[in-house]
Amino acid sequence: MPFNICLILIILGYVFVKKSWGRNTLLAGIVLLLFFSNSYLSNLIIYNWEPAPKDFSSLPTYELGVVLTGVTHIDKLPKDRTYFSRGADRATHTVQLYKMGKIKKILISGGLGFNPVHPLSEAESLRDFMIWAGVNEKDIIVETKAVNTHENALFSEKIITSGEIELDNPNQFLLITSAFHMKRAEACFNKVGLHPDTFPVDFYGKKPNANFKSIVQPGLQGIMVWHKLTKEWVGIMVYSLVGYI
Repeated sequence: MPFNICLILIILGYVFVKKSWGRNTLLAGIVLLLFFSNSYLSNLIIYNWEPAPKDFSSLPTYELGVVLTGVTHIDKLPKDRTYFSRGADRATHTVQLYKMGKIKKILISGGLGFNPVHPLSEAESLRDFMIWAGVNEKDIIVETKAVNTHENALFSEKIITSGEIELDNPNQFLLITSAFHMKRAEACFNKVGLHPDTFPVDFYGKKPNANFKSIVQPGLQGIMVWHKLTKEWVGIMVYSLVGYI
């Protein structure tokens, strides 16, 4: 990750500061840290990476909305509530789509993760929230095995094509996930033979605005954005190599 690279360079440069290459390494670490913490540059990159938002009014009616998890703290107890992290738009905008009549049923895909502290899956936790928010329980289907985006697509495809959900056209559904993640998610669904329409949510980018603060003042937000982008780009590269997309 970018911050780790900067930290390693700065530490190496500090330890070997008496050597010319050590001073150069220290300088490179500082310059890179200033680059990655530049809010204007990071926002410009992610703004152009994320697909554009879609107006609710522009959407037709879909029989199904498929929402991907990865937006709750699954390691927090007690499990009588849903602990949202960044990305709650995936759930709240799905509820809004349902209540506006834009989607008739909701498929939530997401399991326990790699180190569960409780047998309640993330999909079930989001289901509980959606029921509390007014979604009819009979209109929610949960997929509780997936631990990554490839499995989200794979297991969702099995549910959709098995007849468990009655669809006139298996490809006439809406895929809902974070904007920065949409390219990889859509590619995974295409790979398993599904070609959904997309509804990106949870936008990190905003319309670029060059001002003194965004250009000159370093910020943690910039480093966080680069962390998200790097993780996503590496994920796309690995998924391409192993044939998931």
